[in-house]
Amino acid sequence: MRITTKGRYALKAMLYLASHSQGAPISVKEISLKEKISPEFLEQLFFKLKKSGIIGSVRGPGGGFTLEKSRSEISVKNVFDAVGEGLDLSPCTSCSEDSPVCAEQDDCLSFEVWQAAAEKIQAYFSGLTLQAILDGKSRQFWEPTTSPATA
Repeated sequence: MRITTKGRYALKAMLYLASHSQGAPISVKEISLKEKISPEFLEQLFFKLKKSGIIGSVRGPGGGFTLEKSRSEISVKNVFDAVGEGLDLSPCTSCSEDSPVCAEQDDCLSFEVWQAAAEKIQAYFSGLTLQAILDGKSRQFWEPTTSPATA
């Protein structure tokens, strides 16, 4: 899995919006300058975020973008999903009984490894909110488990 520029920039922009908005709209120009993201690219990302209902916009002088939900209701996964950022580790992690990707899924010894890892990653990004990141608590959402070697 590799988070692309689209996902990284969407998260950076959302964190800026969450930490600076105080309810007032923030312009694409301001976010673009502060986060060093091209305004054109940022507008594309914000179009998708707005379409998903995460942010709203205010037109006219003094307009810009605002959060439509509280910072504690917006997860990193919400942001990634809105901009089309996938979190699959391998083709195996998009397998299901309804739509298997490979014919050897039932006999594959590594299938469960990829599935378990993907579930951890999905759970982490689903539980990690903008508020938790702003509070410096992003690590607490990654629960360490006992290593099989030490269990």
